[in-house]
Amino acid sequence: MKYTEFLEKKRSKIVNSGFEINESNLNKNLFDFQKYVVKNALKKGKYAVFADTGMGKTIMQLEWANQVCIYTDKPVLILAPLAVSGQTIQEGVRFGIKVAKLDTSKPMPNSGIWITNYEQIHNIDCSVFIGIVLDESSILKNFTGKYKNLIIDVFKNTPYKLPCTASPSPNDINEIGNHSEFLDILDARDMRAKWFVRDEGMNNYRLKGHAKVDFYGWVGTWCTMFSNPADIGFYETGENFDLPKLNYIEQQITSKKQNNGKLFNDFSVNATNFNRELRRTINERLEVVANIVNKSTEPFIIWVNQNEEERILKKLIPDAVAVNGSDKPEIKESRLLGFAKKEFRVLLTKKKIAQFGLNYQHCNNQIFAGIDFSFEGLYQAIRRSYRFGQKRDVNIYIISTDTMENVTRAIQRKEKQFTELQTELKTSINKKYKLIMDYTRNEVKTDDYHLICGDSIDEIDIIKDNSIDFSIFSPPFSNLFVYSNNMRDLGNNVNDEAFFIQNQFLLDKLFKKIKPGRLVCVHTKDLAVYKTSSGYTGLNNFTGNYHRAMEKAGFKYHSKVTIWTDPVLEMQRTKTQRLLYKQLRKDSTFTGVGLPEYLTIFKKWEGLELPNENPVNNKNYDNFPLNTWQEWASPIWGRKINRAELIDMIETYYELNGIEINEETKNLNPEWLNGSWFDIRRTDVLNGKKGTSQGDEKHIAPLQLTVIRRALQMWTNPGETVFTPFLGIGSEIYESLKLKRKGIGIELKPSYFEVAKRNCNNALLENNQLELL
Repeated sequence: MKYTEFLEKKRSKIVNSGFEINESNLNKNLFDFQKYVVKNALKKGKYAVFADTGMGKTIMQLEWANQVCIYTDKPVLILAPLAVSGQTIQEGVRFGIKVAKLDTSKPMPNSGIWITNYEQIHNIDCSVFIGIVLDESSILKNFTGKYKNLIIDVFKNTPYKLPCTASPSPNDINEIGNHSEFLDILDARDMRAKWFVRDEGMNNYRLKGHAKVDFYGWVGTWCTMFSNPADIGFYETGENFDLPKLNYIEQQITSKKQNNGKLFNDFSVNATNFNRELRRTINERLEVVANIVNKSTEPFIIWVNQNEEERILKKLIPDAVAVNGSDKPEIKESRLLGFAKKEFRVLLTKKKIAQFGLNYQHCNNQIFAGIDFSFEGLYQAIRRSYRFGQKRDVNIYIISTDTMENVTRAIQRKEKQFTELQTELKTSINKKYKLIMDYTRNEVKTDDYHLICGDSIDEIDIIKDNSIDFSIFSPPFSNLFVYSNNMRDLGNNVNDEAFFIQNQFLLDKLFKKIKPGRLVCVHTKDLAVYKTSSGYTGLNNFTGNYHRAMEKAGFKYHSKVTIWTDPVLEMQRTKTQRLLYKQLRKDSTFTGVGLPEYLTIFKKWEGLELPNENPVNNKNYDNFPLNTWQEWASPIWGRKINRAELIDMIETYYELNGIEINEETKNLNPEWLNGSWFDIRRTDVLNGKKGTSQGDEKHIAPLQLTVIRRALQMWTNPGETVFTPFLGIGSEIYESLKLKRKGIGIELKPSYFEVAKRNCNNALLENNQLELL
C-alpha cells in the first residue's frame, strides 16, 4: 500500500445513517430553528440535541420520532423521567402527534411512538424499536454505572438515536462521554484519554489547552447545542426567546454556637459533616422557609435535602404536598403533574426526584431549604420555572447558614465556570469544523539547524540517505492524544493497528537516512487499558509494539534505559485502581505498579564496515570520568542519594508537579526509595522552562531534557547531525544546539513549529552568551 492510499482510507468520519426530508413536510408548529435541528438530526440518524430549557426539546423529539416512524414504518420508543411521560403525551395531542404510554405487560408494538420512564427499561424488549429518544438524557449519569451501561448496551444496534437534554455541563465531561458512547461514536474512557487530563480527584477532568478546538469540533459533528436560537444563526427568532429576570435572594441564618472549643463557629463544611450540619440547623432554616411561603398566596416549589426536613415542613406549611422517594411511581407522577395543573399551591420534594424535564412555568417562586455542593442540581431545579413561556420574574430563595459559607462560594464559583465554559462550548461547537488533509509547508534553514513544517513521512525524503548521525524522538503514543485536526497526524488514528501501519511508512524511510553503525533512541511508555473499551483492565505493551516496528524497519536492538517515574504522583494524578492502597487491601489481584518510561536504543548494522568509519570517540578521563560511566551504565539513569537529600527531592518534586505538600507529604518515610534513581524529573522539559504561549498543556509526551542531553553526550560527537521526525516544540534540537551539534527536525503542527524555531534560536543565543563570559 502506498502512503497516499493509506491516507485516503484514513478519511474516516461520522457517517450519516439517516435520511433527507423536505422542510415543508415537517410539523407546522415547529419554529424555523427547530425545523433546522430536526432536519439535521434525521439526516444524521444518530444525533444529540443539547438545547437549553424552553427551546422546545419536546416537540423536536416528537417530530423526529414521528418522521422516523413514517420513513421506516416501525415503532420508536421515548424514555423519559417519571411524570414527564404524561406531559409529553399531552404535548403530542397539542401538536397532532400521537404518543401512547407503553404497557410493558402487553406484547411489544410494531408501529407508532411509545413512551415510558427509564425505570421500566428492564421490562422492555428494546430490539423491536427502530428508534430511541432519551428525553433528559443527562439523567444517565445519575444512574449507577451498571444501569447506564445497560441502556447503552440494549440500544447498541438501534439504527436511529436521539438523546436530548439541556446544555450539558462542560465541567462534567462524563455527560458528554455518555452521549458519545450511546451514539456509538467513541467510548467515554477513550474520549477522556484523548482530550482530557485528570486533576486531583477521582473524576475531576480538565480539557487540555491544546485540544479545545479539536474536542469541541469533534462534539459539533454529532450534536447541536444552543440556549437561544441565535446561537445557531436564527437571530430574529432568538429575540423572542429572551427570558425574564432571575432574582437570587439569599437569607443566611446565624446558627447557635457550637460546643467546639472555639470562640466562633466554623464557617465551612465538607462532604463528611455536611448532613450533620443540616440536621444541627434544621429548625432555624425551616422556620424561615415556612415564614416566606405562608405569607404568600403564590405557588412555590420547596427543595429539601433530607426526609426530616420534608416531615417538619409538612407540619409548618399545611397546604404543601410532598413527593418523596418512597412513594409509588403512580403517586409520584400524579402529584408532580397535579402541581403543573395547579391542583395545589406548594410542591415539596427533592432535586433528584423532580429536577429533570418538568414544566412549571406557572410557578415563579422556589426555595432551597439548604444548598448543597451540586451546581447542576441547582441549575436544573431552577429551570423547572425559569424557562421559555415564563412571563414573570423568577425568585429563587436560598436559605444558608453562617457555618456553610464555603458551600455558597463553591456554587458561585461553579456557576461562573459553567457560564464561561458553556459560552465557549456553544461557540466552538457551532463553528465549521472538519479534519484536514493538506498542510502549508514551511521551512527555516541555518548553518546550525534545518526545521521543516510538514508531514514527516513526506518531508523526510529531502534528507540524503545515510546522512544522519543520530536520531532521538518521542513518537505519539498511538491514538492516546490528539495533537491537531490534520489527518496526517499519527495521533489521528482510530486504533493501534492503524497507528502502526502509518508509523511504519516513517520508520522504513528513517532506516535509509541513518548512517551505518549509528543509533536511534525512541522514548515510549506502556499505556493503560480499560475494561469499558477493551473488555479487560491492564496494559497495552506500546513499548514492545514499537520495538517490533523498529526491527521490522531493519534496526537491531541495542539497549534500553528505564526512566523512573513516581508511583505516588501517578496515583495522585490518575487515581488509577492499579495504585490505590484501598484496592491493595480489597483485592490485590487488581493491584499493579507504576508505569516507567523507556528509552530504547536501536542500531543500523546494515552497511557497517568494521572498524566503524564514524566512531563516537570524544570522551576521555577528563570530560567523562569513570564514576560517571558507572552511573550511566545503569539500566536506570540517575544518581544515588542519601536519605536527607531524598526527602528534599521528594518535596521539591511534588511542588514542581503541583502536588500539595501537606502533613502526609511532610511525614513521608522514603525508606522504600533509598538507593533508587531519582534525579530525572518529569518537569525537566522544554516547555516547562520556555512556555509555548499556545494555551497547551505541558508537553503531552515529554522527553526530558536530561535524557536527551545524556543520549547526545553518550552517542554523538560535536558537529554531528541529530534528527527528530517529531519536532514538537524543539526539545531534541534545542539540546543538540546547546551541545554544539547540528539538528534537523520535522513538525506537522504550525503552532509547535513556530515555538520550536524560537527555542532553537534561544539555544544559540544562550551559547553565544556563555562564550562571551
